[in-house]
Amino acid sequence: MNKYIGITIITIFVCFTACRKPVNFSDDPSLKVAFSTDTVAFDTVFTSIGSSTRLLMIYNENNENVKISSIRLEGGNLSPFSINVDGQSGYEFSDLDIYAKDSIFVFIRVTINPNDQNNPFFVEDKLLFETNTNKQVVNLTAYGQNAVYIVADQQISGFPKFKIVADSLQEVHWTAEKPYVIYGYALINSYGTLVIEEGTQIHFHNGGGLWAYSEGQLRVEGSPTNPVIFQGDRLEDFYTDEPGQWDRIWLMEARQGFGHSINHAIIKNGFIGIQAQTFLKNNMAPLNIHNTIIDNHTGMGIYSNLYNLKASNFVISNCGNYAIALTGGGEYIFEQGTIANYWNKSTRTSPSLFFNNTYQNPVDGITYANNFYFEMNNSIMSGNQADEFNTEFYPGPDTTYFFNNSIVKTERRNSENFINYNECLFNVDPRFINKENNYHLDSLSPAIGLGNPKYSTGLLQYDLDGVSRGNKPDAGAYQYVPIVEE
Repeated sequence: MNKYIGITIITIFVCFTACRKPVNFSDDPSLKVAFSTDTVAFDTVFTSIGSSTRLLMIYNENNENVKISSIRLEGGNLSPFSINVDGQSGYEFSDLDIYAKDSIFVFIRVTINPNDQNNPFFVEDKLLFETNTNKQVVNLTAYGQNAVYIVADQQISGFPKFKIVADSLQEVHWTAEKPYVIYGYALINSYGTLVIEEGTQIHFHNGGGLWAYSEGQLRVEGSPTNPVIFQGDRLEDFYTDEPGQWDRIWLMEARQGFGHSINHAIIKNGFIGIQAQTFLKNNMAPLNIHNTIIDNHTGMGIYSNLYNLKASNFVISNCGNYAIALTGGGEYIFEQGTIANYWNKSTRTSPSLFFNNTYQNPVDGITYANNFYFEMNNSIMSGNQADEFNTEFYPGPDTTYFFNNSIVKTERRNSENFINYNECLFNVDPRFINKENNYHLDSLSPAIGLGNPKYSTGLLQYDLDGVSRGNKPDAGAYQYVPIVEE
């Protein structure tokens, strides 16, 4: 029986192989291939660290099989670009088969070497194809950008890897001459000061951050036209509003008489925008945040623990957890701000604004309750949750909070706590221009004229755009400006 089965299998195999027609490839010079694009363009790429991969599709739209006799980079092995075809990387490939109505993939990367330019510069090459004597070209373009690279080289047990960028008794200035690309944490040591000047761009690699150690000092000194920008190091369009690309700005207590300050900054696409946290002691040196946007963080916009924090002319938007979490006690004043938490990248269950007054000492592990004071004036606190405000206060210490002349989205207002709210509107739509990314007011916003001028004095006479609030300030970071029709 087995003998006959074996003979049958051999007979079928011979018959199949004898009957199978050979695959023919046409050499007709009228047949060409087609491409998904005529130019593969890369956004600005930091020198030496490469880029994401771009995909080029090659199509055989003909009714006959064709053979691409050559695919090569015009610049050869000196090209800043490299290609991958059928899992093989290189600069030149030959004799690639494409069956009728089929396609193949070509993956392209770019790595740009540094030069002596500070501004973005242009690099290019060409991808050359030859099919049946037909020569075809796809252009490759990219912008390169030199940068200052900061790479973590130290680690202490229990802390992330870091590199000291401002040591004790040093005042270091970062300027807008080149972007800064940070791997790990850039650390300001005790009694050191880092000043980040207007227009400076800070880019963090995955998991990186900026850390002011206990009694170090951070001063961010942006301007209305040249803010300081903190973001990830991926500049492709896909990452423009992708949260969680880096970790956080972590501020421990500054030394007495030298608070932290952040003015005219944009902090976006991280895990936590700002973490303000005391370490073993509380000297109440303040953190002042002014004219700053904190946007699109997977965790929180601001997280504090037993701190003295003042924020004005601010926007905190689209956070996957709390927009603001104030814990452990402390003193907090928020004025002319907009909290707009319309996070839509996952399910958010926490409110936008959260308070508690308990603090666990990291040395003895004991939980303590501390005094807590909070004011929010001429502001908007809204989002896509039914209730955007919650507290957890341990009895005993003094716990006081006030909302004045603000829009507040909460169900917590009742006859017992009405003293906490003065001239506020509850659970109304603030009517932003766009709840996803534009928190200016439209013409029907209830925030128009809601503010009290006593909270908009000094620097707060002007909104985040530099528009005068006059004697009838609106609630929120932006004063409504009527559109003048021509």
